[in-house]
Amino acid sequence: MKRQIISGAFLVLGIVFMSGCATHGSPGTFTRSEVGRQQTVEQGTVTAVRAVTIQNDARGVATATGAVLGGLAGSTIGGGRGQTAATVGGAVAGGAAGHAIAGTTRPGVEVTVQLDSGRTVAVAQDGDANQFRPGDRVRVSSDGVTTRVTR
Repeated sequence: MKRQIISGAFLVLGIVFMSGCATHGSPGTFTRSEVGRQQTVEQGTVTAVRAVTIQNDARGVATATGAVLGGLAGSTIGGGRGQTAATVGGAVAGGAAGHAIAGTTRPGVEVTVQLDSGRTVAVAQDGDANQFRPGDRVRVSSDGVTTRVTR
């Protein structure tokens, strides 16, 4: 019983850890840690737009986490050789699931902006290439870590 509780706790912690790997859904989505953080804002004109593919870059972490969680879940099944087989099977299945989830891609857009200050910046973000056109006036906001282009 105690072992199942400990395994369950690790499972919950793993799920919480994996949820921390979530990415922004759009330039209008902010994580809790970004709320209230000061941002520098500059105005500019779009000079180029291109479609890009955004791929999750946490594959190794997701695969390892999935394997650990799968192994822990499998270890709670049965006893003896059956339990060993369930643990190994759970680790393999969890690792494969973690790798598949991390390997997902989504459409994105790279926007090149000539800032009014004279600097040129390129920002890759979620979205599609039809969102912006060369000549559009935009805002480029950055907190030093995350940069976004918005209308």
